[in-house]
Amino acid sequence: MENNLIEIKNLKKSFGKINVLRGIDFSIKKGDVSCIIGPSGSGKSTFLRCINLLDYPTSGEIIYKGENVLKNNYNVDFYRSKVGMVFQQFNLFNNMNVLDNCTIGQVKVLKKDYNSAKENALKFLEKVQMSKFIEAKPSQLSGGQKQRVAIARALSMDSEILLFDEPTSALDPETVGEVLKVMKDLAQSGLTMIIVTHEMAFAKEVSNRIVFMDDGIICEQGKPEEILVNPKNERTKNFLFRFIVGESG
Repeated sequence: MENNLIEIKNLKKSFGKINVLRGIDFSIKKGDVSCIIGPSGSGKSTFLRCINLLDYPTSGEIIYKGENVLKNNYNVDFYRSKVGMVFQQFNLFNNMNVLDNCTIGQVKVLKKDYNSAKENALKFLEKVQMSKFIEAKPSQLSGGQKQRVAIARALSMDSEILLFDEPTSALDPETVGEVLKVMKDLAQSGLTMIIVTHEMAFAKEVSNRIVFMDDGIICEQGKPEEILVNPKNERTKNFLFRFIVGESG
């Protein structure tokens, strides 16, 4: 559809004989916040990595603004610059300080001059409350602070869509809240986001759609109140029941 920012059609991904994604249809509009939930090994992270072509799909289509990015002549670097990724393990450059982590991609990939890259980086570091730490190296930061820098770095690349791959799973419980607050603020600002998460309360609060994946397919998707409160699919029901029991136990 014309107003979809990204439309994914029958996306498949295999590693050798293992079929990780088995035909995904998915679309996202500008300003949408979609949270993807599901058991480990269901293909959630692979799906994200395929969306921004860190993993190249085996087959299917990814339509960005009307063009299939999987066509041979498509400018993949341009597309990747529009679809940012925030990882579980931060993926910061340990030999660079916070500011350099947020400027190097702008200079090398977007070909910005350093001063405009620095100005842009400082704006987003302020947004995630990390501007006081611009001289610090990653080894001097807590997990929550590293993740906030990683978010600022992704925002600095002028991405239209941000993908988050379980951004709080490597954090101590005390620092989870600070990262979720930043993400909540971004969602409320209108940023388009696709988030793989196990934080159900967060998913319910910030997303306008929840997607349940299992065994390489989307089993069910809908508004948070539909999926979390009244799921139709048996696999969704079983997952949520086990999850709630596990959390309360």
